[in-house]
Amino acid sequence: MRILKMLGAGAVKIEEAPDPVPGPGEVVIKTAISAICGSEMHTYRESGDPAGNGGHEAAGIVAAIGQGVTSLKIGQRVGVSAVVGCGHCDYCAKGQYTWCKSFRGYANMHAERFLTAARACHVLPDDIAWEVGVLITGDGFGVPYHTSTKITAPETRTVAIFGAGPIGLGNVLMQKYLGRRVIAVDISPFRLQAAKKLGAMDLLNPKETDVVAKIRELTDGDGADVCIEAAGRSETALNCFAAVRTAGLVIFNGEQGALPISPSDQFIRRDITAKGAWFYHFSEFKGMLARVRDGLQVGSLISDRVPFADASTAFAKFAAGETAKVVLLYP
Repeated sequence: MRILKMLGAGAVKIEEAPDPVPGPGEVVIKTAISAICGSEMHTYRESGDPAGNGGHEAAGIVAAIGQGVTSLKIGQRVGVSAVVGCGHCDYCAKGQYTWCKSFRGYANMHAERFLTAARACHVLPDDIAWEVGVLITGDGFGVPYHTSTKITAPETRTVAIFGAGPIGLGNVLMQKYLGRRVIAVDISPFRLQAAKKLGAMDLLNPKETDVVAKIRELTDGDGADVCIEAAGRSETALNCFAAVRTAGLVIFNGEQGALPISPSDQFIRRDITAKGAWFYHFSEFKGMLARVRDGLQVGSLISDRVPFADASTAFAKFAAGETAKVVLLYP
């Protein structure tokens, strides 16, 4: 089979590799589609990945089954969660794999075949296209959906989303679907226009305007009800606290290091709440599937569909900020 190797310094290469062999509780998937995630950009731009690639969003056909697997059959269409729990704890029983103390991740999904745990697989109904399936079983749409479950205040009207990469755009789509006014913030003109197509009412570029002041102007001086940090940058994180209203909510999607946070200024004196939202709960697949069948156009998040053989072009375009969600298609 062929697999994508991350060489680092902005280079990838497709190489031949042995077919994976499933161990107990595992399956091999013949890939139909995989998606590029922003979290892969570090290894793409810098260090590379001698083991292969960090691909963790994919869907395909069950091709081989390991010992003890009874929940799947060869030939079934499945989408895959990259995070899987131990299968025995209370969190796993509830389908909350990311809270399991022994969760693990699978990668190397930019390949013609890949290995994963059987309990990480969602069987895809026949009416769900591959492009939708890969987004609602991975973090492409899983993160925005999981984030939406953190926003429970019925009075929420305005949501500012800092970062209009794939996760930010998924948040735009989800929050617009829920009937909220969306403000999108990004430095990429392409991604701001993508946010507009998905329903963002206001587009702000930090290179052109004081985004905090503008958000307050757009909200009669109050600030947004919710600010979502989806860029993974310290300046956008701090801007979220500055742009949210008193008693508002800040949600973190973007991974990043330590911040110079003041409990008094950012939390106590304004009654601010901050929450994290990582990946999605395995049990939330049914909710996403229901939204899709209710008319949510999850597939509209995809801007580029690229043959696996042209993966180098797809990664370069994604890294340049000239795409929304990018998927690789396999023959």
